[in-house]
Amino acid sequence: MIRKGMKLYSILFGACPKCHQESMYTVKNPYVLSDTLKINDNCSHCGTKYRMEPSFFYGSMYVSYGVGIAFAVAAFVVSYILFESSLLTAFISIVLTLICFLPIIMRLSRNIWINFFMSYDKSLVKK
Repeated sequence: MIRKGMKLYSILFGACPKCHQESMYTVKNPYVLSDTLKINDNCSHCGTKYRMEPSFFYGSMYVSYGVGIAFAVAAFVVSYILFESSLLTAFISIVLTLICFLPIIMRLSRNIWINFFMSYDKSLVKK
C-alpha cells in the first residue's frame, strides 16, 4: 500500500523526492556495482537538483550506520532466535547479510538522507 506521494515510496524506490516520477539513479539495479551510486544531476520531470551542494551525500554515511545495524539485528534475530543456531553461525549470517545487502544499504541511506531535506510537492507532478 505504498503509493506515490509518500516519503516511504521515494525512500524504497529511489524516486525523485519532489515529484516521485523518475528514479534518481542512472541504473535502477543496485547490484551493478560500478553504477551503484551514480545519480542523475537533475530530475528530468521537475528539474529538482539532487546534489544540493558539493559532498551533500557524505551525511548519508551516518544514516548508513543505522541502516546497517538494522540489517544486522534482523539477521541475528532470524539466525539465532528463529533457527536457534550457535553464536558463531549467527555472527557469520550477520557478516554475510551485510556483504550481500551492501549496495541496497548504500542506496537506502542516500534515499533517506535526501528525503530529510526535500518533500513531495503535488504541484510538480502535473507540470
